[in-house]
Amino acid sequence: MTRIVSLAFVLIAAANLSAGSPKPANPQVRRVAEYYAAMYAQHYHVPVPLVRAIIQRESNWQPWAVSPKGAKGLMQLMPTTARRLGVRDSCNIEQNISGGVRYLAWLMRLFHNDLRLVAAGYYAGEDIVARRGLSYHNRDVVSYVARIRASYVLEAGVEDDLGKTTSRRVMR
Repeated sequence: MTRIVSLAFVLIAAANLSAGSPKPANPQVRRVAEYYAAMYAQHYHVPVPLVRAIIQRESNWQPWAVSPKGAKGLMQLMPTTARRLGVRDSCNIEQNISGGVRYLAWLMRLFHNDLRLVAAGYYAGEDIVARRGLSYHNRDVVSYVARIRASYVLEAGVEDDLGKTTSRRVMR
């Protein structure tokens, strides 16, 4: 009986997560996720504020978040992307963040550290962004990049000055 109640709770929680904006994560779960986010970001030379901004936007720090399109976990990895990155359990905090950060590092190399294109590629897929670059004006992608940029700027404490580049990794 306890297993049935537990299973029902998990299914209801998953349905609620996929139905709308996920509720904030349990503080203990978030601390674990923040640890792995910082650790893997530093290891793969990805800005920690970028990883944190993407996790916040994608799942609101919920490791069991599932999107209507099938993306899972903190960094909302699509099943094909997760397989490509060797992630067996997308809801496992460490595996999800490790895979998501490796994907970001790969996108950073592909897009020569232009974090606008990295964020767009993370959201829409690298193929279309690689073909169209900054001329890709899908409203959802533009909105996503703007939100990631706002979180990144706030988190990193960098000045939001489009005309001045202070680092190769500043989201312009």
